[in-house]
Amino acid sequence: MTTIEWPEQDLAVAEIQGLYGPFTFTERLLQKIWLRGEFDVAHAVTEDSRSVRILNPGRWNLLGGPDFRQARLQLGGQEMTGDVELHLHAGDWAAHAHAADGAYDRVVLHVVLFPPSADGQARRADGSPIPTLVLLPLLLHDLEEYAAEDAVEALARRTDWRAAEELSRLPAVEVRTRLLAQAEERWRQKTRFAQRRVERLGWMEACHFTALEILGYRFNRTPMLKTAARAPLEEWAAGRADAGLLFAAEAGTWSLQGVRPANHPYLRLGQYAAWCRAQPDWPNHLLTLAAGFPMMTPEDNTRSTAIMRRQIKLAVLRARLAREIATEAVGGTRFDNLVCDGILPLLAAKAERNLFPLWFHWFVGDLPPRLGFILKSLAVFDGRAQPACHGVAQGLLGWMLTREDRQSRPFEGVQM
Repeated sequence: MTTIEWPEQDLAVAEIQGLYGPFTFTERLLQKIWLRGEFDVAHAVTEDSRSVRILNPGRWNLLGGPDFRQARLQLGGQEMTGDVELHLHAGDWAAHAHAADGAYDRVVLHVVLFPPSADGQARRADGSPIPTLVLLPLLLHDLEEYAAEDAVEALARRTDWRAAEELSRLPAVEVRTRLLAQAEERWRQKTRFAQRRVERLGWMEACHFTALEILGYRFNRTPMLKTAARAPLEEWAAGRADAGLLFAAEAGTWSLQGVRPANHPYLRLGQYAAWCRAQPDWPNHLLTLAAGFPMMTPEDNTRSTAIMRRQIKLAVLRARLAREIATEAVGGTRFDNLVCDGILPLLAAKAERNLFPLWFHWFVGDLPPRLGFILKSLAVFDGRAQPACHGVAQGLLGWMLTREDRQSRPFEGVQM
């Protein structure tokens, strides 16, 4: 799959009230979701009850006219080729006067985020209706999670050393305080997403979906989530999930460019199959094991990571989780990401335990080299009292995201 440089400009933005405050969801993000197929494609049905099968999402048009050109679709079993236009709201078709623009005469599908009102039908210049597909009920995540992941992805594409320069001008204690505060916010966000997934899927499937998603890394999250939906946990536990067949079922959607052999999704599917055969009830076993996790207090957040790891025997706990939960099928830094991005937030959501100190002092996982360099330059990681840990790395990521958001709203709060 070709790597795409996403444009920075957005044609439309919706501000949505999240659980802990407003966030923005852009039309450009909706276009990415369509292009990548990051929704439940198998259950896509238009508002007039026609099934939608996407043979090719079309060529992303970054200029004027419909958003995607020459898409190949099956609508109600009828194959057709035409353009696709996307909007956050169905009424944007009329608001943008597309019916009067001949460039939109070949639009065969109108894709919207939110369900249309009674008068939200898109029509061509001759008055003929255009089928509408609503994506909101088909999304694999909630809107806030899509927006958060998109912000992380955008940040990963840029190298902004001014962020390190800003922090370097602060006293070391202040840097640590700010990173801790941002780490706490990242933790709240991750546990919030985990809670919603548990509520939506139940405990067993929430663990199943999360494990496969993390094994897919950033670029293969979507086909891994589709694979989780295609084959529920009981299929894997019973040994009926065939990694080869499941990999083939998503042919054309896997991103293999630049993927190291050890991270190839076919290999990861095989590892997960071995994991589930060896420990078929692993989510419930995880709950049992978590009952014996060390009790920690908020004061432990600010203590030396080296001391905390020795005190709670973190290396021993890590080895036990790898052996008894993942059955040694997944190791290295990917296992640490599995724990910090999946296992600990899920457990915090399900068991209502304060696991933030454990998450904060956990081993760093797949740390982008750029973030590691910045943290070393700030002397935050010194290799002795404060070795590299997950919480500080997440704190820096959160601080940089907050800085990006602040710079994107330069006049917010200014009295005019």
